[in-house]
Amino acid sequence: MAELFTVRAYAKGVNQTPRKLSLVASLVRGRTVADALVILSHTPKRAAKPLIDVIESAKANAINNSGIDAKTLVISTLSTTAGVRLKRYIPASRGRALPFEKKSTNILVEVTGELKPKKTTTAESNKTKTTVKKESK
Repeated sequence: MAELFTVRAYAKGVNQTPRKLSLVASLVRGRTVADALVILSHTPKRAAKPLIDVIESAKANAINNSGIDAKTLVISTLSTTAGVRLKRYIPASRGRALPFEKKSTNILVEVTGELKPKKTTTAESNKTKTTVKKESK
C-alpha cells in the first residue's frame, strides 16, 4: 500500500456560530472529498457554504502543492472551534442597552491521500523499446 500524505486548510473568523457549523460538519466527517462536496451542495443550511469553500481549498492544496491524486482524497479531520467573540449592545426600552456577542468560528480540514504515480519519460520508454535482442543463426 502506498504512503498516505496529509494536507491542511484553515478558515478563520467565519461569521457563524460553532454549534451551527458543527451540525453540518458532522454530515461529512470521515468521507471522501468528492462525496462530501456532493452532500454539502445538497444541504439546505447556510453553514454548508463555508465548509464547501474550505474543503475545496484543502483539495486544491493537495493536488497542486503536494501532487496527491484527487481520487484518493479522504477527509481525515474536520473540526469547528470557537473563534473571536465581538461584544456588542442592542438598544432596549427606557434607555437601556442589552449586551450580546457576535460569534465566529475557525474551521480546520485535513485531507489524506496517495501520491500520483509518476509518468515515465519518453527517453526511458525509448530505451526499453530499442533493447530488443536479435538472435543470430
